[in-house]
Amino acid sequence: MSGFRIRGLSADRFAPLFSLSSSELATHNARRMIATDSGYPCRVSLTDANPGDEVILVNYEHHAVVSPYRSSFAIFVRPGEQQFDALDTVPEQLRKRLLSLRAYDNDGMMRTAELIEGAQLEDGAARIFADSAVAYVHAHFAKFGCYAALIERH
Repeated sequence: MSGFRIRGLSADRFAPLFSLSSSELATHNARRMIATDSGYPCRVSLTDANPGDEVILVNYEHHAVVSPYRSSFAIFVRPGEQQFDALDTVPEQLRKRLLSLRAYDNDGMMRTAELIEGAQLEDGAARIFADSAVAYVHAHFAKFGCYAALIERH
């Protein structure tokens, strides 16, 4: 598929969390952690943390719409990361995981969903975007169900 854009979350939104104490983080439904393996995917850079990296686990409302599909879940972010924002490029973090693609229309209503191997992300997104009513897709990590990234037409 050509003509898609994948974006991570804005780093600016999370940067203030890294200077907070544990008790202050708790007021934001967040926790400081140290990655013990590569299973801590940063939603800003769309890269995996290395063992020993500091991460913040925080509840994030990834689908802030006025619909029954409004949703939030836990995500990891790392300090000092740059937002992934690329055309026609799938980051390795998504490519190597089982994904749930959830497609929404302009009213925030789910149109369809597909479970795919990340290596087939381009094909899965092409099938979903064939429906002209689909405005955007949220990729989720299928195993834990957490939000991974936004996929848009370009």
